[in-house]
Amino acid sequence: MPEHDPSAPPRSSAAVQATPCVPAPVAPPAYLEIVTRPAGTRTVVVVSGELDIDTEQTLRRALRLALARSSEGVDLDLTGVGFCDCSGLNVLLRVRRIALTDGKTLRIRAAAPGVERLLALTDTSSLFTDAPTPVDGVVHDGHRHSPAPHGLMEEYGVSDEVEELRVEVAQLKRAMLTRPVIDLARGTLMATFGLSPEDAWNVLADVSQHTNTKLHQLAEELVESVNGPPLSPSLRQQLSAAVDAVSGPA
Repeated sequence: MPEHDPSAPPRSSAAVQATPCVPAPVAPPAYLEIVTRPAGTRTVVVVSGELDIDTEQTLRRALRLALARSSEGVDLDLTGVGFCDCSGLNVLLRVRRIALTDGKTLRIRAAAPGVERLLALTDTSSLFTDAPTPVDGVVHDGHRHSPAPHGLMEEYGVSDEVEELRVEVAQLKRAMLTRPVIDLARGTLMATFGLSPEDAWNVLADVSQHTNTKLHQLAEELVESVNGPPLSPSLRQQLSAAVDAVSGPA
């Protein structure tokens, strides 16, 4: 039996040292740019990018700060917003409540078509206009009178419950609009790669995460690629890797 050299390192240590620690890839953050500037007694806020669950906290902080710096309120320019879901709308509604509590207003001066559609779906466009709201049926000197907190939202024509219902309706309508194309994309993956419904869903979710693409946008691209322009090389690569991951070894 060979003698053991006590000065030699344990065999297991070489294996540990030979395994490098590779950090997991991190998806790029959602794009959002916010620019504020004073405009007399108001503050103008120009927003560009995406308003969703990934950016709602940044948007809320920026609007709260802009509101605090103004004496009458905030004017929003949302023409550069490429995507807005109910998370973004919730931020606008909540900041609007804060503004009304302070006797100020939150107005949308301009918006991208996607934002306008969401406001129309939820019937909330009128909540972000500068139309004077009467107090006890009278507008005094063209200025709003700050209502008592307990009757705040009723004084301005909408209750908290109504706002919540409007947002819930928007969420349901958006789900109805996006679910069919997502189901079509799953069916395409199932037919093309022989995947189960669950595996097809996992592929869509994985590619969406790794490409930082909204799920419904990815589904639209995938469905359109059947009879239209092909997917980009990078997207095809991610799709192939995701399919291989759920398929396992042959």
